[in-house]
Amino acid sequence: MFEKLKIIELASVLAAPSVGQFFAELGAEVIKIENPKTNGDVTRSWKLPNENVESNFSAYFSAVNWGKKSLFMDISEDENLQNLYQLIQTADIVLVSYKFGDAEKLKVDYKTLQKINPNIIYGHITGYGTDNPKVGYDAIIQAETGFLYMNGHANGLPHKMPVALVDVLAAHQLKEGILIALLRRMYTPTTSTDTPTSAYVSVSLFDAAVSALTNQATNWLNAGHSPQRMGNEHPNIVPYGTIFTTKDDKMLILAVGTDKQFISLCNILNINEISKNESFSTNAQRVKNRLILLPVLEQEIKKYDKKYLLEKLEEKNVPAGGVNDVSEVFEMPQAQELLLLYPESNFVGLRQFVGKIS
Repeated sequence: MFEKLKIIELASVLAAPSVGQFFAELGAEVIKIENPKTNGDVTRSWKLPNENVESNFSAYFSAVNWGKKSLFMDISEDENLQNLYQLIQTADIVLVSYKFGDAEKLKVDYKTLQKINPNIIYGHITGYGTDNPKVGYDAIIQAETGFLYMNGHANGLPHKMPVALVDVLAAHQLKEGILIALLRRMYTPTTSTDTPTSAYVSVSLFDAAVSALTNQATNWLNAGHSPQRMGNEHPNIVPYGTIFTTKDDKMLILAVGTDKQFISLCNILNINEISKNESFSTNAQRVKNRLILLPVLEQEIKKYDKKYLLEKLEEKNVPAGGVNDVSEVFEMPQAQELLLLYPESNFVGLRQFVGKIS
């Protein structure tokens, strides 16, 4: 799909590199520029205790660098910078994740590269915006934008997400911005002087995180409700996100979003009288009376084995699933389809683009 695109990646860690892999998966030529003075992308050294310390490759690095060509060059040296400029002359997109002012110091900022290539699309991940020098780190921004505060149990400490959630969110925003810039360029007449074919696309980690607060943000903005830690519970729906333990000591999760689904759940558990009870017959009533309802469901679900109950729930279209560890995730055929094998290595990556186009 993007076989004619050439992308230069001047970025490290997770957010912008995942954008580079997205384009690589769809056929683009992606050249990742790495600094030999630092042994390349810092994630090459972010290794688990059981990884080979001598290798210049890590499991973390493999997450977002599939399909790229790595080119080690120190662009602070003029000869290397000129070689980079030559690559940029024929490039379509440049991806950067420099902190405030560094792109200008290294002479790879948008204004400089636009003079070299008037059609360049420059994708820039920042921490807090182009005018804020504060460096952005995923864990800090999860804290500052409310994710930590909301995540965890009511009587416990806040918890961050176990993946770099804000980096992932910002990467998706940057992809969208770049794709919009490509569409604009595609539909701009070659004779037009009013619409530029180059573009500066900037996404901050902070903005991406706040925009992803979605319903939790609007609960506050419209209803004055400041979201609190509720464990796995949902503030607006019951039982949704609740984890239950089955007879065989396995865990499953329910996501009952409609009254019809709740009736089906009660039917499967042989507690039809509960769905007819005025205190639980509507979602609004279930939210109000969750502390009464959930112990009843816990007691009934405990009577069944996980496999049996999940099969019955699926038959009746009641949303439910097992609580899997990561090894169990990759026993599922759907997850196996998302694997990417690194040529000439034992490393495995994951797709950044999972859509189906036909």
